[in-house]
Amino acid sequence: MFHIAVICLVITALMAYVNVRFIRLPTTIGVMAVAMLFSLGLIGLNALGVPGPHAFEESLLRQIDFSSVLVGGMLSMLLFAGALHVDLRQLRAAGWQVGLLAVVGTTVSTALVGLALWWALPWVGLKLPLIYCLLFGALISPTDPIAVLAILRSAGAPARLRMLISGESLFNDGVGVVYFALLLGMATSDHVPTSGEVLGLLAQEAGGGVLLGGALGWLAFVLLRSIDNYQTEVLLTLALVLGGYELAQALHISGPLAMVVAGLIVGNHGREMAMSQQTRQQLDGFWELLDEILNAVLFVLLGLEVVLVPFEGSLVGASLLVLALVLTARALAVGGPAALWPNWFGLPAQGWKVLTWGGLRGGISVALALALPAGPERDVILMLTYVVVVFSILVQGLSIKPLITRMAMAEAPSPSPKESSGH
Repeated sequence: MFHIAVICLVITALMAYVNVRFIRLPTTIGVMAVAMLFSLGLIGLNALGVPGPHAFEESLLRQIDFSSVLVGGMLSMLLFAGALHVDLRQLRAAGWQVGLLAVVGTTVSTALVGLALWWALPWVGLKLPLIYCLLFGALISPTDPIAVLAILRSAGAPARLRMLISGESLFNDGVGVVYFALLLGMATSDHVPTSGEVLGLLAQEAGGGVLLGGALGWLAFVLLRSIDNYQTEVLLTLALVLGGYELAQALHISGPLAMVVAGLIVGNHGREMAMSQQTRQQLDGFWELLDEILNAVLFVLLGLEVVLVPFEGSLVGASLLVLALVLTARALAVGGPAALWPNWFGLPAQGWKVLTWGGLRGGISVALALALPAGPERDVILMLTYVVVVFSILVQGLSIKPLITRMAMAEAPSPSPKESSGH
């Protein structure tokens, strides 16, 4: 495991250097693009009769359980780091809106994508059982704004818009994982749960995750308040994240939701009432650096995974169809309410477009697709998921800044006749 981790870290560092030195794209987008070009180059060499480098990369990636690495380890730290810097007062002010987007939006998107895919796939000569179409809807609906948040800030996006996108993503990861686990249980067993059993499982997973996160956050707050030693306090937060996530998995409750709630408590009450200025600086620096490193590794792995995705020419039409379905579902489930009630969401009139286009998919979707049982359904879903994620990060991620700029120009007041004439 250490050998594999060292190789992944070296590859990530080199690709991050290439991006910063020559390409200068946002880190997550840039390293994924470099990794994909690298992998495609090795595929080309393999086709020309030089199989060694391609075989080594494929062998290395097959030793990495991407799903377990992300869902079982990295996700807890990424969600905690993201929640750590969310202002709880602003989140409370937008609580109903974030809840609508994260819970109702994810639910509606899962249903829309799943049903539409089941209905439309026969058009391109494919067929998937309804339960697998709904599984695809559940894994592709959660958004991952890691790559876009820096762009939103640099483009001068309104703070309210950034809060809605970040707040939605923090919670819809947990909601999507709960739906995925429920549907996967139905797909792999003959038992069809009753509505009461479904509601009970949702309450256990989501409610239990929130309660555990609150308890862990309160415990961390008490411990942090009782000492003033930044090395130990940083260590306590790391233990909270890794140990708390393992505990949540052992209790069969939502680890992602638990980490979000714990991060909100530590990042707000803990920061204000339990930490010295030095501890705050050290804690922020540690988690920001860890967040950057983990994201770089994650997106490099996403780019390298292209060698393991079973691409087939017959699935090109299905990929284009799925892209249209996913974007349409996002527009209806999330953009629609924001377009109908922009004042309630606190957004500019054109803000719904950024909210729709800025919902990027990322590693969590690929990890869930890889967690499906082996079979032809998994191969189809994995390819469709990878296409959506790559399009989302490379196309949506690189075009969100111009969209924000156009929104700002459209919302800017037009100059008065005197101003336009120079008087």
